[in-house]
Amino acid sequence: MSGRIILVTGAKGGLGNHVTRKFLDAGEMVIGAALSVRQSDFPSTNFLDAALDLTVTDDVKSLVDNIANRFGHIDVLVHVAGGFAGGTPIHETDPKTWSQMQNMNLNVAFNVFRAVIPHMRKEGRGRIIAVGSNAAVHPQKNLGAYVVSKSALVTLVKTVALENADRNINANLVLPGTMDTAANRAAMPDADPKKWVNPANVANVIYWLASPEAAETSGAAIPITGREG
Repeated sequence: MSGRIILVTGAKGGLGNHVTRKFLDAGEMVIGAALSVRQSDFPSTNFLDAALDLTVTDDVKSLVDNIANRFGHIDVLVHVAGGFAGGTPIHETDPKTWSQMQNMNLNVAFNVFRAVIPHMRKEGRGRIIAVGSNAAVHPQKNLGAYVVSKSALVTLVKTVALENADRNINANLVLPGTMDTAANRAAMPDADPKKWVNPANVANVIYWLASPEAAETSGAAIPITGREG
């Protein structure tokens, strides 16, 4: 599958690192977008860094347009970027946290999809893969702001799949459980990471969704829960 143009948002995070390296190892050209990312983070001639704030609509559009103008197309979008905040029930959740979760997990996805889809429609092909959360379909108490934003992301991606089937554009999500990342280990030092999801395995599923074998898979929300069940 070498030679494709892959845009990865959240390219430098705990999962984003694995996703970016997976596509680079396959010989793909990867543009990694994140708030803080540098060329030296992925020392490959097939990697281009794009440091930007994905909440800024105009900046996202400029980045996507520049990629399309330079390479002629965008074959795959892997939208990893997102955020987490929780710990309080709905009636104790402050509006700032609520807005932050909607902004990071839903509005950013809208910004990126809105910029990328026109280019994919022009080409008559494309793959869009987003990273949601198992909590989106199995809500948990005291995580309302996060869960609602990720649930809305599922609906957004399924809608994108329906709206763009006519142009051979597939849109899917993966829904990981708690992933074994450095950030999660630091945040939950008393938990057993052996029950968590290996982010490398999540990257493998994402890579499969971008492969020819997944040509007939669209509108799917695939749970990846490891030993959590």
